[in-house]
Amino acid sequence: MSVGPRTLDDRAVRLFIALAAFLCVNAVLAEFIGVKIFALEDTLGIAPLQWNLFGENGSLSFTVGTLLWPFVFVLTDTINEFFGRRGVRFISWVAVALIVYGFLFAFLAIKTAPAGWWVGAAASQGVPDYQAAFAAIFGQGMWSIGGSIVAFLLGQLIDVSVFHRIRNVTGEKYVWLRATGSTAVSQLVDSFVVIYIAFVLGPQHWSTPRFLAISTVNYGYKMLAAVAMIPLLYLMRHAIRTYLGRAREQQLRAEAAAD
Repeated sequence: MSVGPRTLDDRAVRLFIALAAFLCVNAVLAEFIGVKIFALEDTLGIAPLQWNLFGENGSLSFTVGTLLWPFVFVLTDTINEFFGRRGVRFISWVAVALIVYGFLFAFLAIKTAPAGWWVGAAASQGVPDYQAAFAAIFGQGMWSIGGSIVAFLLGQLIDVSVFHRIRNVTGEKYVWLRATGSTAVSQLVDSFVVIYIAFVLGPQHWSTPRFLAISTVNYGYKMLAAVAMIPLLYLMRHAIRTYLGRAREQQLRAEAAAD
């Protein structure tokens, strides 16, 4: 008995799975490595810029997770372009579920009793208590976790909405405009919401000037990164067109625009 084409032989299905997988792994990884704060100026080997906003000042320090979020922006806009609102919303909910799942098992791992020999296994590397280090890295506060999840989901839903509003006005032209425009609005919300929940509502109770200053600096970084990633967006679009073929690519884009 002959069978028709297999679902996984469809290049559009394979593309969706690949984009979804990369977006989810970037989102989950950003949450887990985000516990580390790095100094941008020191990393680049330049003198501290010492920003001054709302009466607050400091150097350019960000969570390491910010290195991955620009890739999430590009993937979100690419999925938006070819699979529409439903594609982005579906993957966003999957990513949130995976983030929650990951943190749940991280907390379970912290609660397991460590082997006695393992606790001091890294003492020669300057880590006298492996269990304490493990708990500090993976046991992020609930306010930080909650803030990042809420901000991510809000940002994704806003991004998809603004992206299609711009697309309705510009048509298929100005890919860079709908990509950066949607990111500008979504990350404005994301940058302020995550810090407000984690550090204003959370136990640290930041002052309003500190909240506004650090949120603004984080937003500025994300926007500069988003602009810098525009060439990658066009490169991915060209690669997808080559992979799918012109006819299939146009079909997907038409379906996404009508979604």
